[in-house]
Amino acid sequence: MFVASYIKHQLQFVKPAKTSRNTMQTHTVYYVVLTGKTERKSYWGEAAPLPGLSVDDVTQIENKINECCVAVTNGYNFNMLDFSGFPSVQFAFETAFLAAQHQEDFLLYDTPFYRNQQPIAINGLVWMNEKETMLQEAIQKAQQGFDTIKFKVGALDFDEECRMLEAFRKQFNAFNITIRLDANGAFLAADALEKLRELSRFDIHSIEQPIKPKQWDAMQELCAKTPIAIALDEELIGVDVKADGQRLLQHIKPQHIILKPTLLGGLSNSEAWVKLAQQNNIGWWATSALESNIGLNAIAQWTATQHLQVPQGLGTGSLYTKNIPSPLVVSNGKLVYDVSKGWVLGEVLNLNF
Repeated sequence: MFVASYIKHQLQFVKPAKTSRNTMQTHTVYYVVLTGKTERKSYWGEAAPLPGLSVDDVTQIENKINECCVAVTNGYNFNMLDFSGFPSVQFAFETAFLAAQHQEDFLLYDTPFYRNQQPIAINGLVWMNEKETMLQEAIQKAQQGFDTIKFKVGALDFDEECRMLEAFRKQFNAFNITIRLDANGAFLAADALEKLRELSRFDIHSIEQPIKPKQWDAMQELCAKTPIAIALDEELIGVDVKADGQRLLQHIKPQHIILKPTLLGGLSNSEAWVKLAQQNNIGWWATSALESNIGLNAIAQWTATQHLQVPQGLGTGSLYTKNIPSPLVVSNGKLVYDVSKGWVLGEVLNLNF
């Protein structure tokens, strides 16, 4: 039995996070806290909706979180709660209850990753910026030990982006560095294939969401003809995996899918997507969706339970000031759970522990 409460917290980006969709300066998140009524230990989850991308109605999210907190305090367990229309809230409560099952702070899955015996390979992320800035950031990522680098594309002039990728490839060939791209739906369906053909000159591993979601026929045709593997990302958001996941994947036939548990309604829904991907011979990897370290920790621990074949997208923890100090450390292109470091919640949240 728990007393459930929540804390609203605003994260500040170290520098503006720009995509083809928008530019973000801050990110408001909500920490769900389950405190045992007898043993007084607390277990945390994070709801980190992204306005304009999440299904969550951000104008009503505090009401939904409060409603769920009241229900839990009155004896409801996770499976009794109604999260309809609020996938990030579902993720928050699911992960808090998972931690409570282990009765240990921030332990969701006891894996070699959690015991600092097996790091997770991740990609280095280069956000949209001026061409030269992006190029220098990518070079820096390569020097830091990342062997997979993901570029956000679609906001600059297309020729400029091609010149930037060409300049990077002159220094790092495909044997040394894998390039991923993320267009966030920036390309028009009418000329997307032409752009993908042009981009394929740079030995690209994959491109996430080249056109806007909900264009199933156009995306199907693109996936059938593309010279670059396509990964569905925004396409999965708001889709009921159990009711419509198989139909979506069999219709579009993508080469990969991207799993963002915050946006997909939690870890169990992400697990369902993994199973569908495997059944349809589709690749996948997990990506954080700009959560703080609390949400990132949950995603990383779940990801570590899977059979991982490619680098994951779990390197977003360093994007913020006022992030929660944690054992999560990025080192030499890998995410490490450094057991010598602890969680320091009070430092940022002004809590008394």
